[in-house]
Amino acid sequence: MINIKLFTFNFFGENTYLLYDETKEAILIDCGCITPDEEETLSGFIDENKLTLKRLLNTHYHFDHVVGNAYIFRKYGIRPEIHRKEKNINSPTLNMQASRFGIPMNFEETESLRNIEDNEEIHFGNSAIKAILVPGHSPASLAFYSEADHFVIAGDVLFLGSIGRTDLWGGDFSTLISSIQNRLLTLPDDTIVYPGHGPSTTIGAEKSNNPYL
Repeated sequence: MINIKLFTFNFFGENTYLLYDETKEAILIDCGCITPDEEETLSGFIDENKLTLKRLLNTHYHFDHVVGNAYIFRKYGIRPEIHRKEKNINSPTLNMQASRFGIPMNFEETESLRNIEDNEEIHFGNSAIKAILVPGHSPASLAFYSEADHFVIAGDVLFLGSIGRTDLWGGDFSTLISSIQNRLLTLPDDTIVYPGHGPSTTIGAEKSNNPYL
């Protein structure tokens, strides 16, 4: 069984998810820690629970979701993984993205270790999650789905009563709606949706109540 530890980090209340099971192997999704206190909160939990961090995954490359990648690389020697179409030489840097929000900080970027493909299974311990390509909020956002444990980590694609914004780099409204309808709403209704910001919801609740869908 997968345990999920939620941390809420940085200026934007970004949700960082640490997944681990009975083997103590763990994966980290969307590391958004930015201050020394936030970094210590995350690594303290990993160390206190004697977890072995195996992989660092990103749903997408917006700066509030990846700003902690450099810390994880320095601390644990693990590089981030992302879809191959999410970031290229023409993509805005973290500093360029932050400047749009008036945040004058010098963010360190860490090159990706490898690319995650659509429908790829990611294994850790006795557990596995599947990558689902859901573009629209960004060029190639990913969601991470556990059929066995009935949850999906959706990044900034689907929220409680809302959807991801599409006015940032790589966003497209019609693509986002298509991704949600064809790749997420086809999951079982009892699937818990863990979003990139805010509280969780379920696929069934969003089918019934989300005004955008």
